[in-house]
Amino acid sequence: MSGSESMTPQLNQIVIREPALQGAIAGISVRSAVDGAILYNYQGDVRLRPASNMKLLTAAAALNVLGEDYTFKTEVHTNASEIKKTIQGNLFLKGNGDPTLLKADFDTMAMAIERLGIKRIKGDLIADDSRYDHVRYSLDMPWSDETAYYGAQISALTMSPTKEYDSGSIKITVKPGTKIGEKVGVSVTPKTNYVSIINHARTVAEDGKKTIKIVRKHSKNIVTINGTLPLKAKETKEWIGVWEPARYAATLFRQELEKHGIKVSGKVKTGIVPAKSKILTIHQSMPLSDILVPFMKLSNNVHAEMLVKEMGKVKKGEGSWDKGLEVLKTEVARLGVNPETMVIRDGSGISHVDCIPANQLSQLLFLVQKEKWFPVYLNALPVAGNPEKMVGGSLRKRLKGPSTAGKVKAKTGTLSTVTSLSGYVTTKSGQKLIFSILLNNMLDETEGKRIEDQLVTVLANQ
Repeated sequence: MSGSESMTPQLNQIVIREPALQGAIAGISVRSAVDGAILYNYQGDVRLRPASNMKLLTAAAALNVLGEDYTFKTEVHTNASEIKKTIQGNLFLKGNGDPTLLKADFDTMAMAIERLGIKRIKGDLIADDSRYDHVRYSLDMPWSDETAYYGAQISALTMSPTKEYDSGSIKITVKPGTKIGEKVGVSVTPKTNYVSIINHARTVAEDGKKTIKIVRKHSKNIVTINGTLPLKAKETKEWIGVWEPARYAATLFRQELEKHGIKVSGKVKTGIVPAKSKILTIHQSMPLSDILVPFMKLSNNVHAEMLVKEMGKVKKGEGSWDKGLEVLKTEVARLGVNPETMVIRDGSGISHVDCIPANQLSQLLFLVQKEKWFPVYLNALPVAGNPEKMVGGSLRKRLKGPSTAGKVKAKTGTLSTVTSLSGYVTTKSGQKLIFSILLNNMLDETEGKRIEDQLVTVLANQ
């Protein structure tokens, strides 16, 4: 019995008899990685919501358009006529789409300005994020996700709190106080006065309940913390998207300038670098090959949408979703996938309107193997059962059995009622298979992940 003949009844048994799939819709496609032949097809041509499996298309298009060595630069300009101890003019912080800027990078840039002998800016600090348009949210972004880190605003100038690169967000850590009734302790990473914290949360007895809620006010940078945290409880962490990330980045840059003894007498504003300006320093990002690791392994929505806008800017002269998605569709068509079978509304898959057939995703995964950048693409996928966060990513706690750990490299996806998993598996017999599993209208996404893992385990054991 051939591999496909033996796997078909096993896969059918799960798909047809699994109670959690009753009333749901599954699209499953399995191909040979050698010749692309479809070995198993269950509703593979039915358009389904891909969730973050959409990022497989975005990453492939970005590598095609921008290249694996592509970098993003952040510049500091001034319109002052002379560079001396006191600058008579404004300082401009210009973002060009770097999704990985950290506070440490601003420290390095402030140091470079200090080395020029500058001590005072008699003007404003102006954030310029004009490389992209100012539409901050993709078309179908749910309003309920607006304050979440995975729904943060899209800007050409944005900041990340940690080396997980959740652009446009801050990290809030809440710890219990030392005695009952005391307010909980709150810290913000990076330390910033851009966000106001209102702390109403209290410490309760060790056997009390943890009911901490961290909420940012709509269109404001005011975060309220309510609820209770028991004595000696573990700290609670939450990542919150900020309102207006360009201004946030400039505020942090001002803090770093002041640490280096450089005083800005004016305000933090938004604007555009004038044509006649002098560059004081430039920060270059890591290459796209490295950016793809946190993007794909940790499924970073903001990175996806920034890459879409960057593709629009590079190819069509406009950093917008409209132009960027045009480019994305052109590029996947060039790779050999049919965008006419899909509905594509964003680059991250956060939209509930995105629709892709599983057969098209498996076809993409087959075709990209011949691209020179394929090793970079494959390296960016989560590796099943590997506990290292930047290796295992969103699969680090899944598929840990001996037949699957380290042998499955795949992109996960989750939305309300949706789970997905598409990638590559090396089977027990040494064969390499490509699979795409899209599960929609699920009552419980954790059940969806359990079913995905069952299906992939069947493939791994061939």
